[in-house]
Amino acid sequence: MTLEDFRLECQWSKNEMARQAGLDFGTTNKAIKGEEPISLNTANKLAHAISRKLGRTIRIQDIEGLNISS
Repeated sequence: MTLEDFRLECQWSKNEMARQAGLDFGTTNKAIKGEEPISLNTANKLAHAISRKLGRTIRIQDIEGLNISS
């Protein structure tokens, strides 16, 4: 599942996803689009927020299409 798929499963707007992950909207939107690299820290914050909402562990490896900078 992509980050967008997880966002929809959580029933979050993009703004709510950003708030839940402790990120700003621009960073979250960049992560969802996958067009620009995001930091590993950002990816972990997103995965942790999704995990809390869904009540199961979601690892960054479980999120398809994340563009994580090296």
